Amino acid sequence: MGRMDTQSDTPESPFQGPGGIKMLLAIALPMIVSNAAETIMMFVDRLFLSQLGREHLSAAMAGGLTMFMMMTFFMGIIGYVNALVAQYYGAKQRDQCGVSAAQGMVVAVVSYPLLLLAMPLGRMLLARSGHDPLQTELEITYFSILAYGSVMSLIRAALSSFFCGIGRTRMVMVANLLAMVVNVVANYILIFGHFGAPALGMRGAAYGTLIGSASGLLIMLIPYFSRAVRLEFATLSGLRLHLPVLFKLLRFGLPSGIEFFLNMAAFNIFVLLFHSYGVDAAAAITITFNWDLVAFLPMLGFNLTVMSLVGRYMGAGRPDLAERATYSGLKVASVYATAMAMLFLFCPHALVGVFSRGAMAAHATSVFPLAVAALRIAAFYTASDAAAIVFSGALRGAGDTRWTMWMSVGLHWLMAGASFVLIRVVRAPPLVSWILFTMLVFVLTLCLYLRFKGGKWRSIQVIQPTAPLPPLGTDAAGLAPPDVA
Repeated sequence: MGRMDTQSDTPESPFQGPGGIKMLLAIALPMIVSNAAETIMMFVDRLFLSQLGREHLSAAMAGGLTMFMMMTFFMGIIGYVNALVAQYYGAKQRDQCGVSAAQGMVVAVVSYPLLLLAMPLGRMLLARSGHDPLQTELEITYFSILAYGSVMSLIRAALSSFFCGIGRTRMVMVANLLAMVVNVVANYILIFGHFGAPALGMRGAAYGTLIGSASGLLIMLIPYFSRAVRLEFATLSGLRLHLPVLFKLLRFGLPSGIEFFLNMAAFNIFVLLFHSYGVDAAAAITITFNWDLVAFLPMLGFNLTVMSLVGRYMGAGRPDLAERATYSGLKVASVYATAMAMLFLFCPHALVGVFSRGAMAAHATSVFPLAVAALRIAAFYTASDAAAIVFSGALRGAGDTRWTMWMSVGLHWLMAGASFVLIRVVRAPPLVSWILFTMLVFVLTLCLYLRFKGGKWRSIQVIQPTAPLPPLGTDAAGLAPPDVA
């Protein structure tokens, strides 16, 4: 029976077998924990800064988001290492996995001087956003310090993509958990000046983030160059410029990088425009997005996992199992998203009240009502967000990156343009602009679902498959037992 047969080896239970929920969770759970660690790190940083004032809280979001926006073009390219490694893994070309990861690190190193050269543009964007003068000064300080350590985040992205692509996501989880602990402790010491350290405020938050990032990178490098991984995936011998694989990474990763950058630029414009409503509105939307990250970032674990599994099954010539893995991811992500939506809808006062300590307490009556209302509105798009995350991961894992880029970028910039009109021309109330943002999520989800359902991704070939999947019950698509180094 041919390997493209889609019925004979697919179990009835949604939990068992290749592409089932059990296999998905084995890979996804460490990634969910990893992204949860990133969430906690950012959440606690902003919680600490909120005790210094509204300006510090808002500046952490605007400055950090602007720095992240400038990295997104390169992060999008590097992130495609996940799908590329997964496809080579599914095709049993293990030596190409290490070569692919090395090309991601090449992109990271080359991009660093370009990011440093672009720093004046980021500072100019913040300076001309019309924010409170103190907030603007803090934003530029935070942004500038983070820029100097950006290369660590880019190399970490390449290593994370490698481990996710081969299904050993526990490595990423351990590194992110350590980075979180180090970051939180460093920020506590450096922001407030504990244990004899100087109280550095916003600068302390930025330095703590870089210290945490460095620790996470170090922990990930240790298993990457371990003897077992070196021998199986050629991570040391493959650490060189390899033009054929680099061109393949650029061919499929560039659309993702362009999409990531332009989408984040549009989102950043929306945030900066929203902050121009005033310090109270800026603080309120920062609190809302802080809680939104609690829902969004852990769900990115499903995006990375689905991308990895779809890439693996497409590399093995099994689009039927790629589709099965996608719907397994959708089912599990929807459960988490629904739980978060209920929390936002019925407990917003308790969530917003977490930020009532320190200097923020004096502004509770002007900041918190808007944050509560925005959080309740966010509840209505959280489940839709989960579907968008899963379907976008599936399409990218299959190599359908160009269509995804054009559609997503078009919608995001339509939202940015409409936000400019609402905020600067019509002078619409803040909640009207926030509702516009939530509508984007629904439209984006619908477009991604229709594209996936149409099935054009099934015929895209990123690499030449060389080996069929083993029979059901064995090591599907060459998938090693999850997280075994």
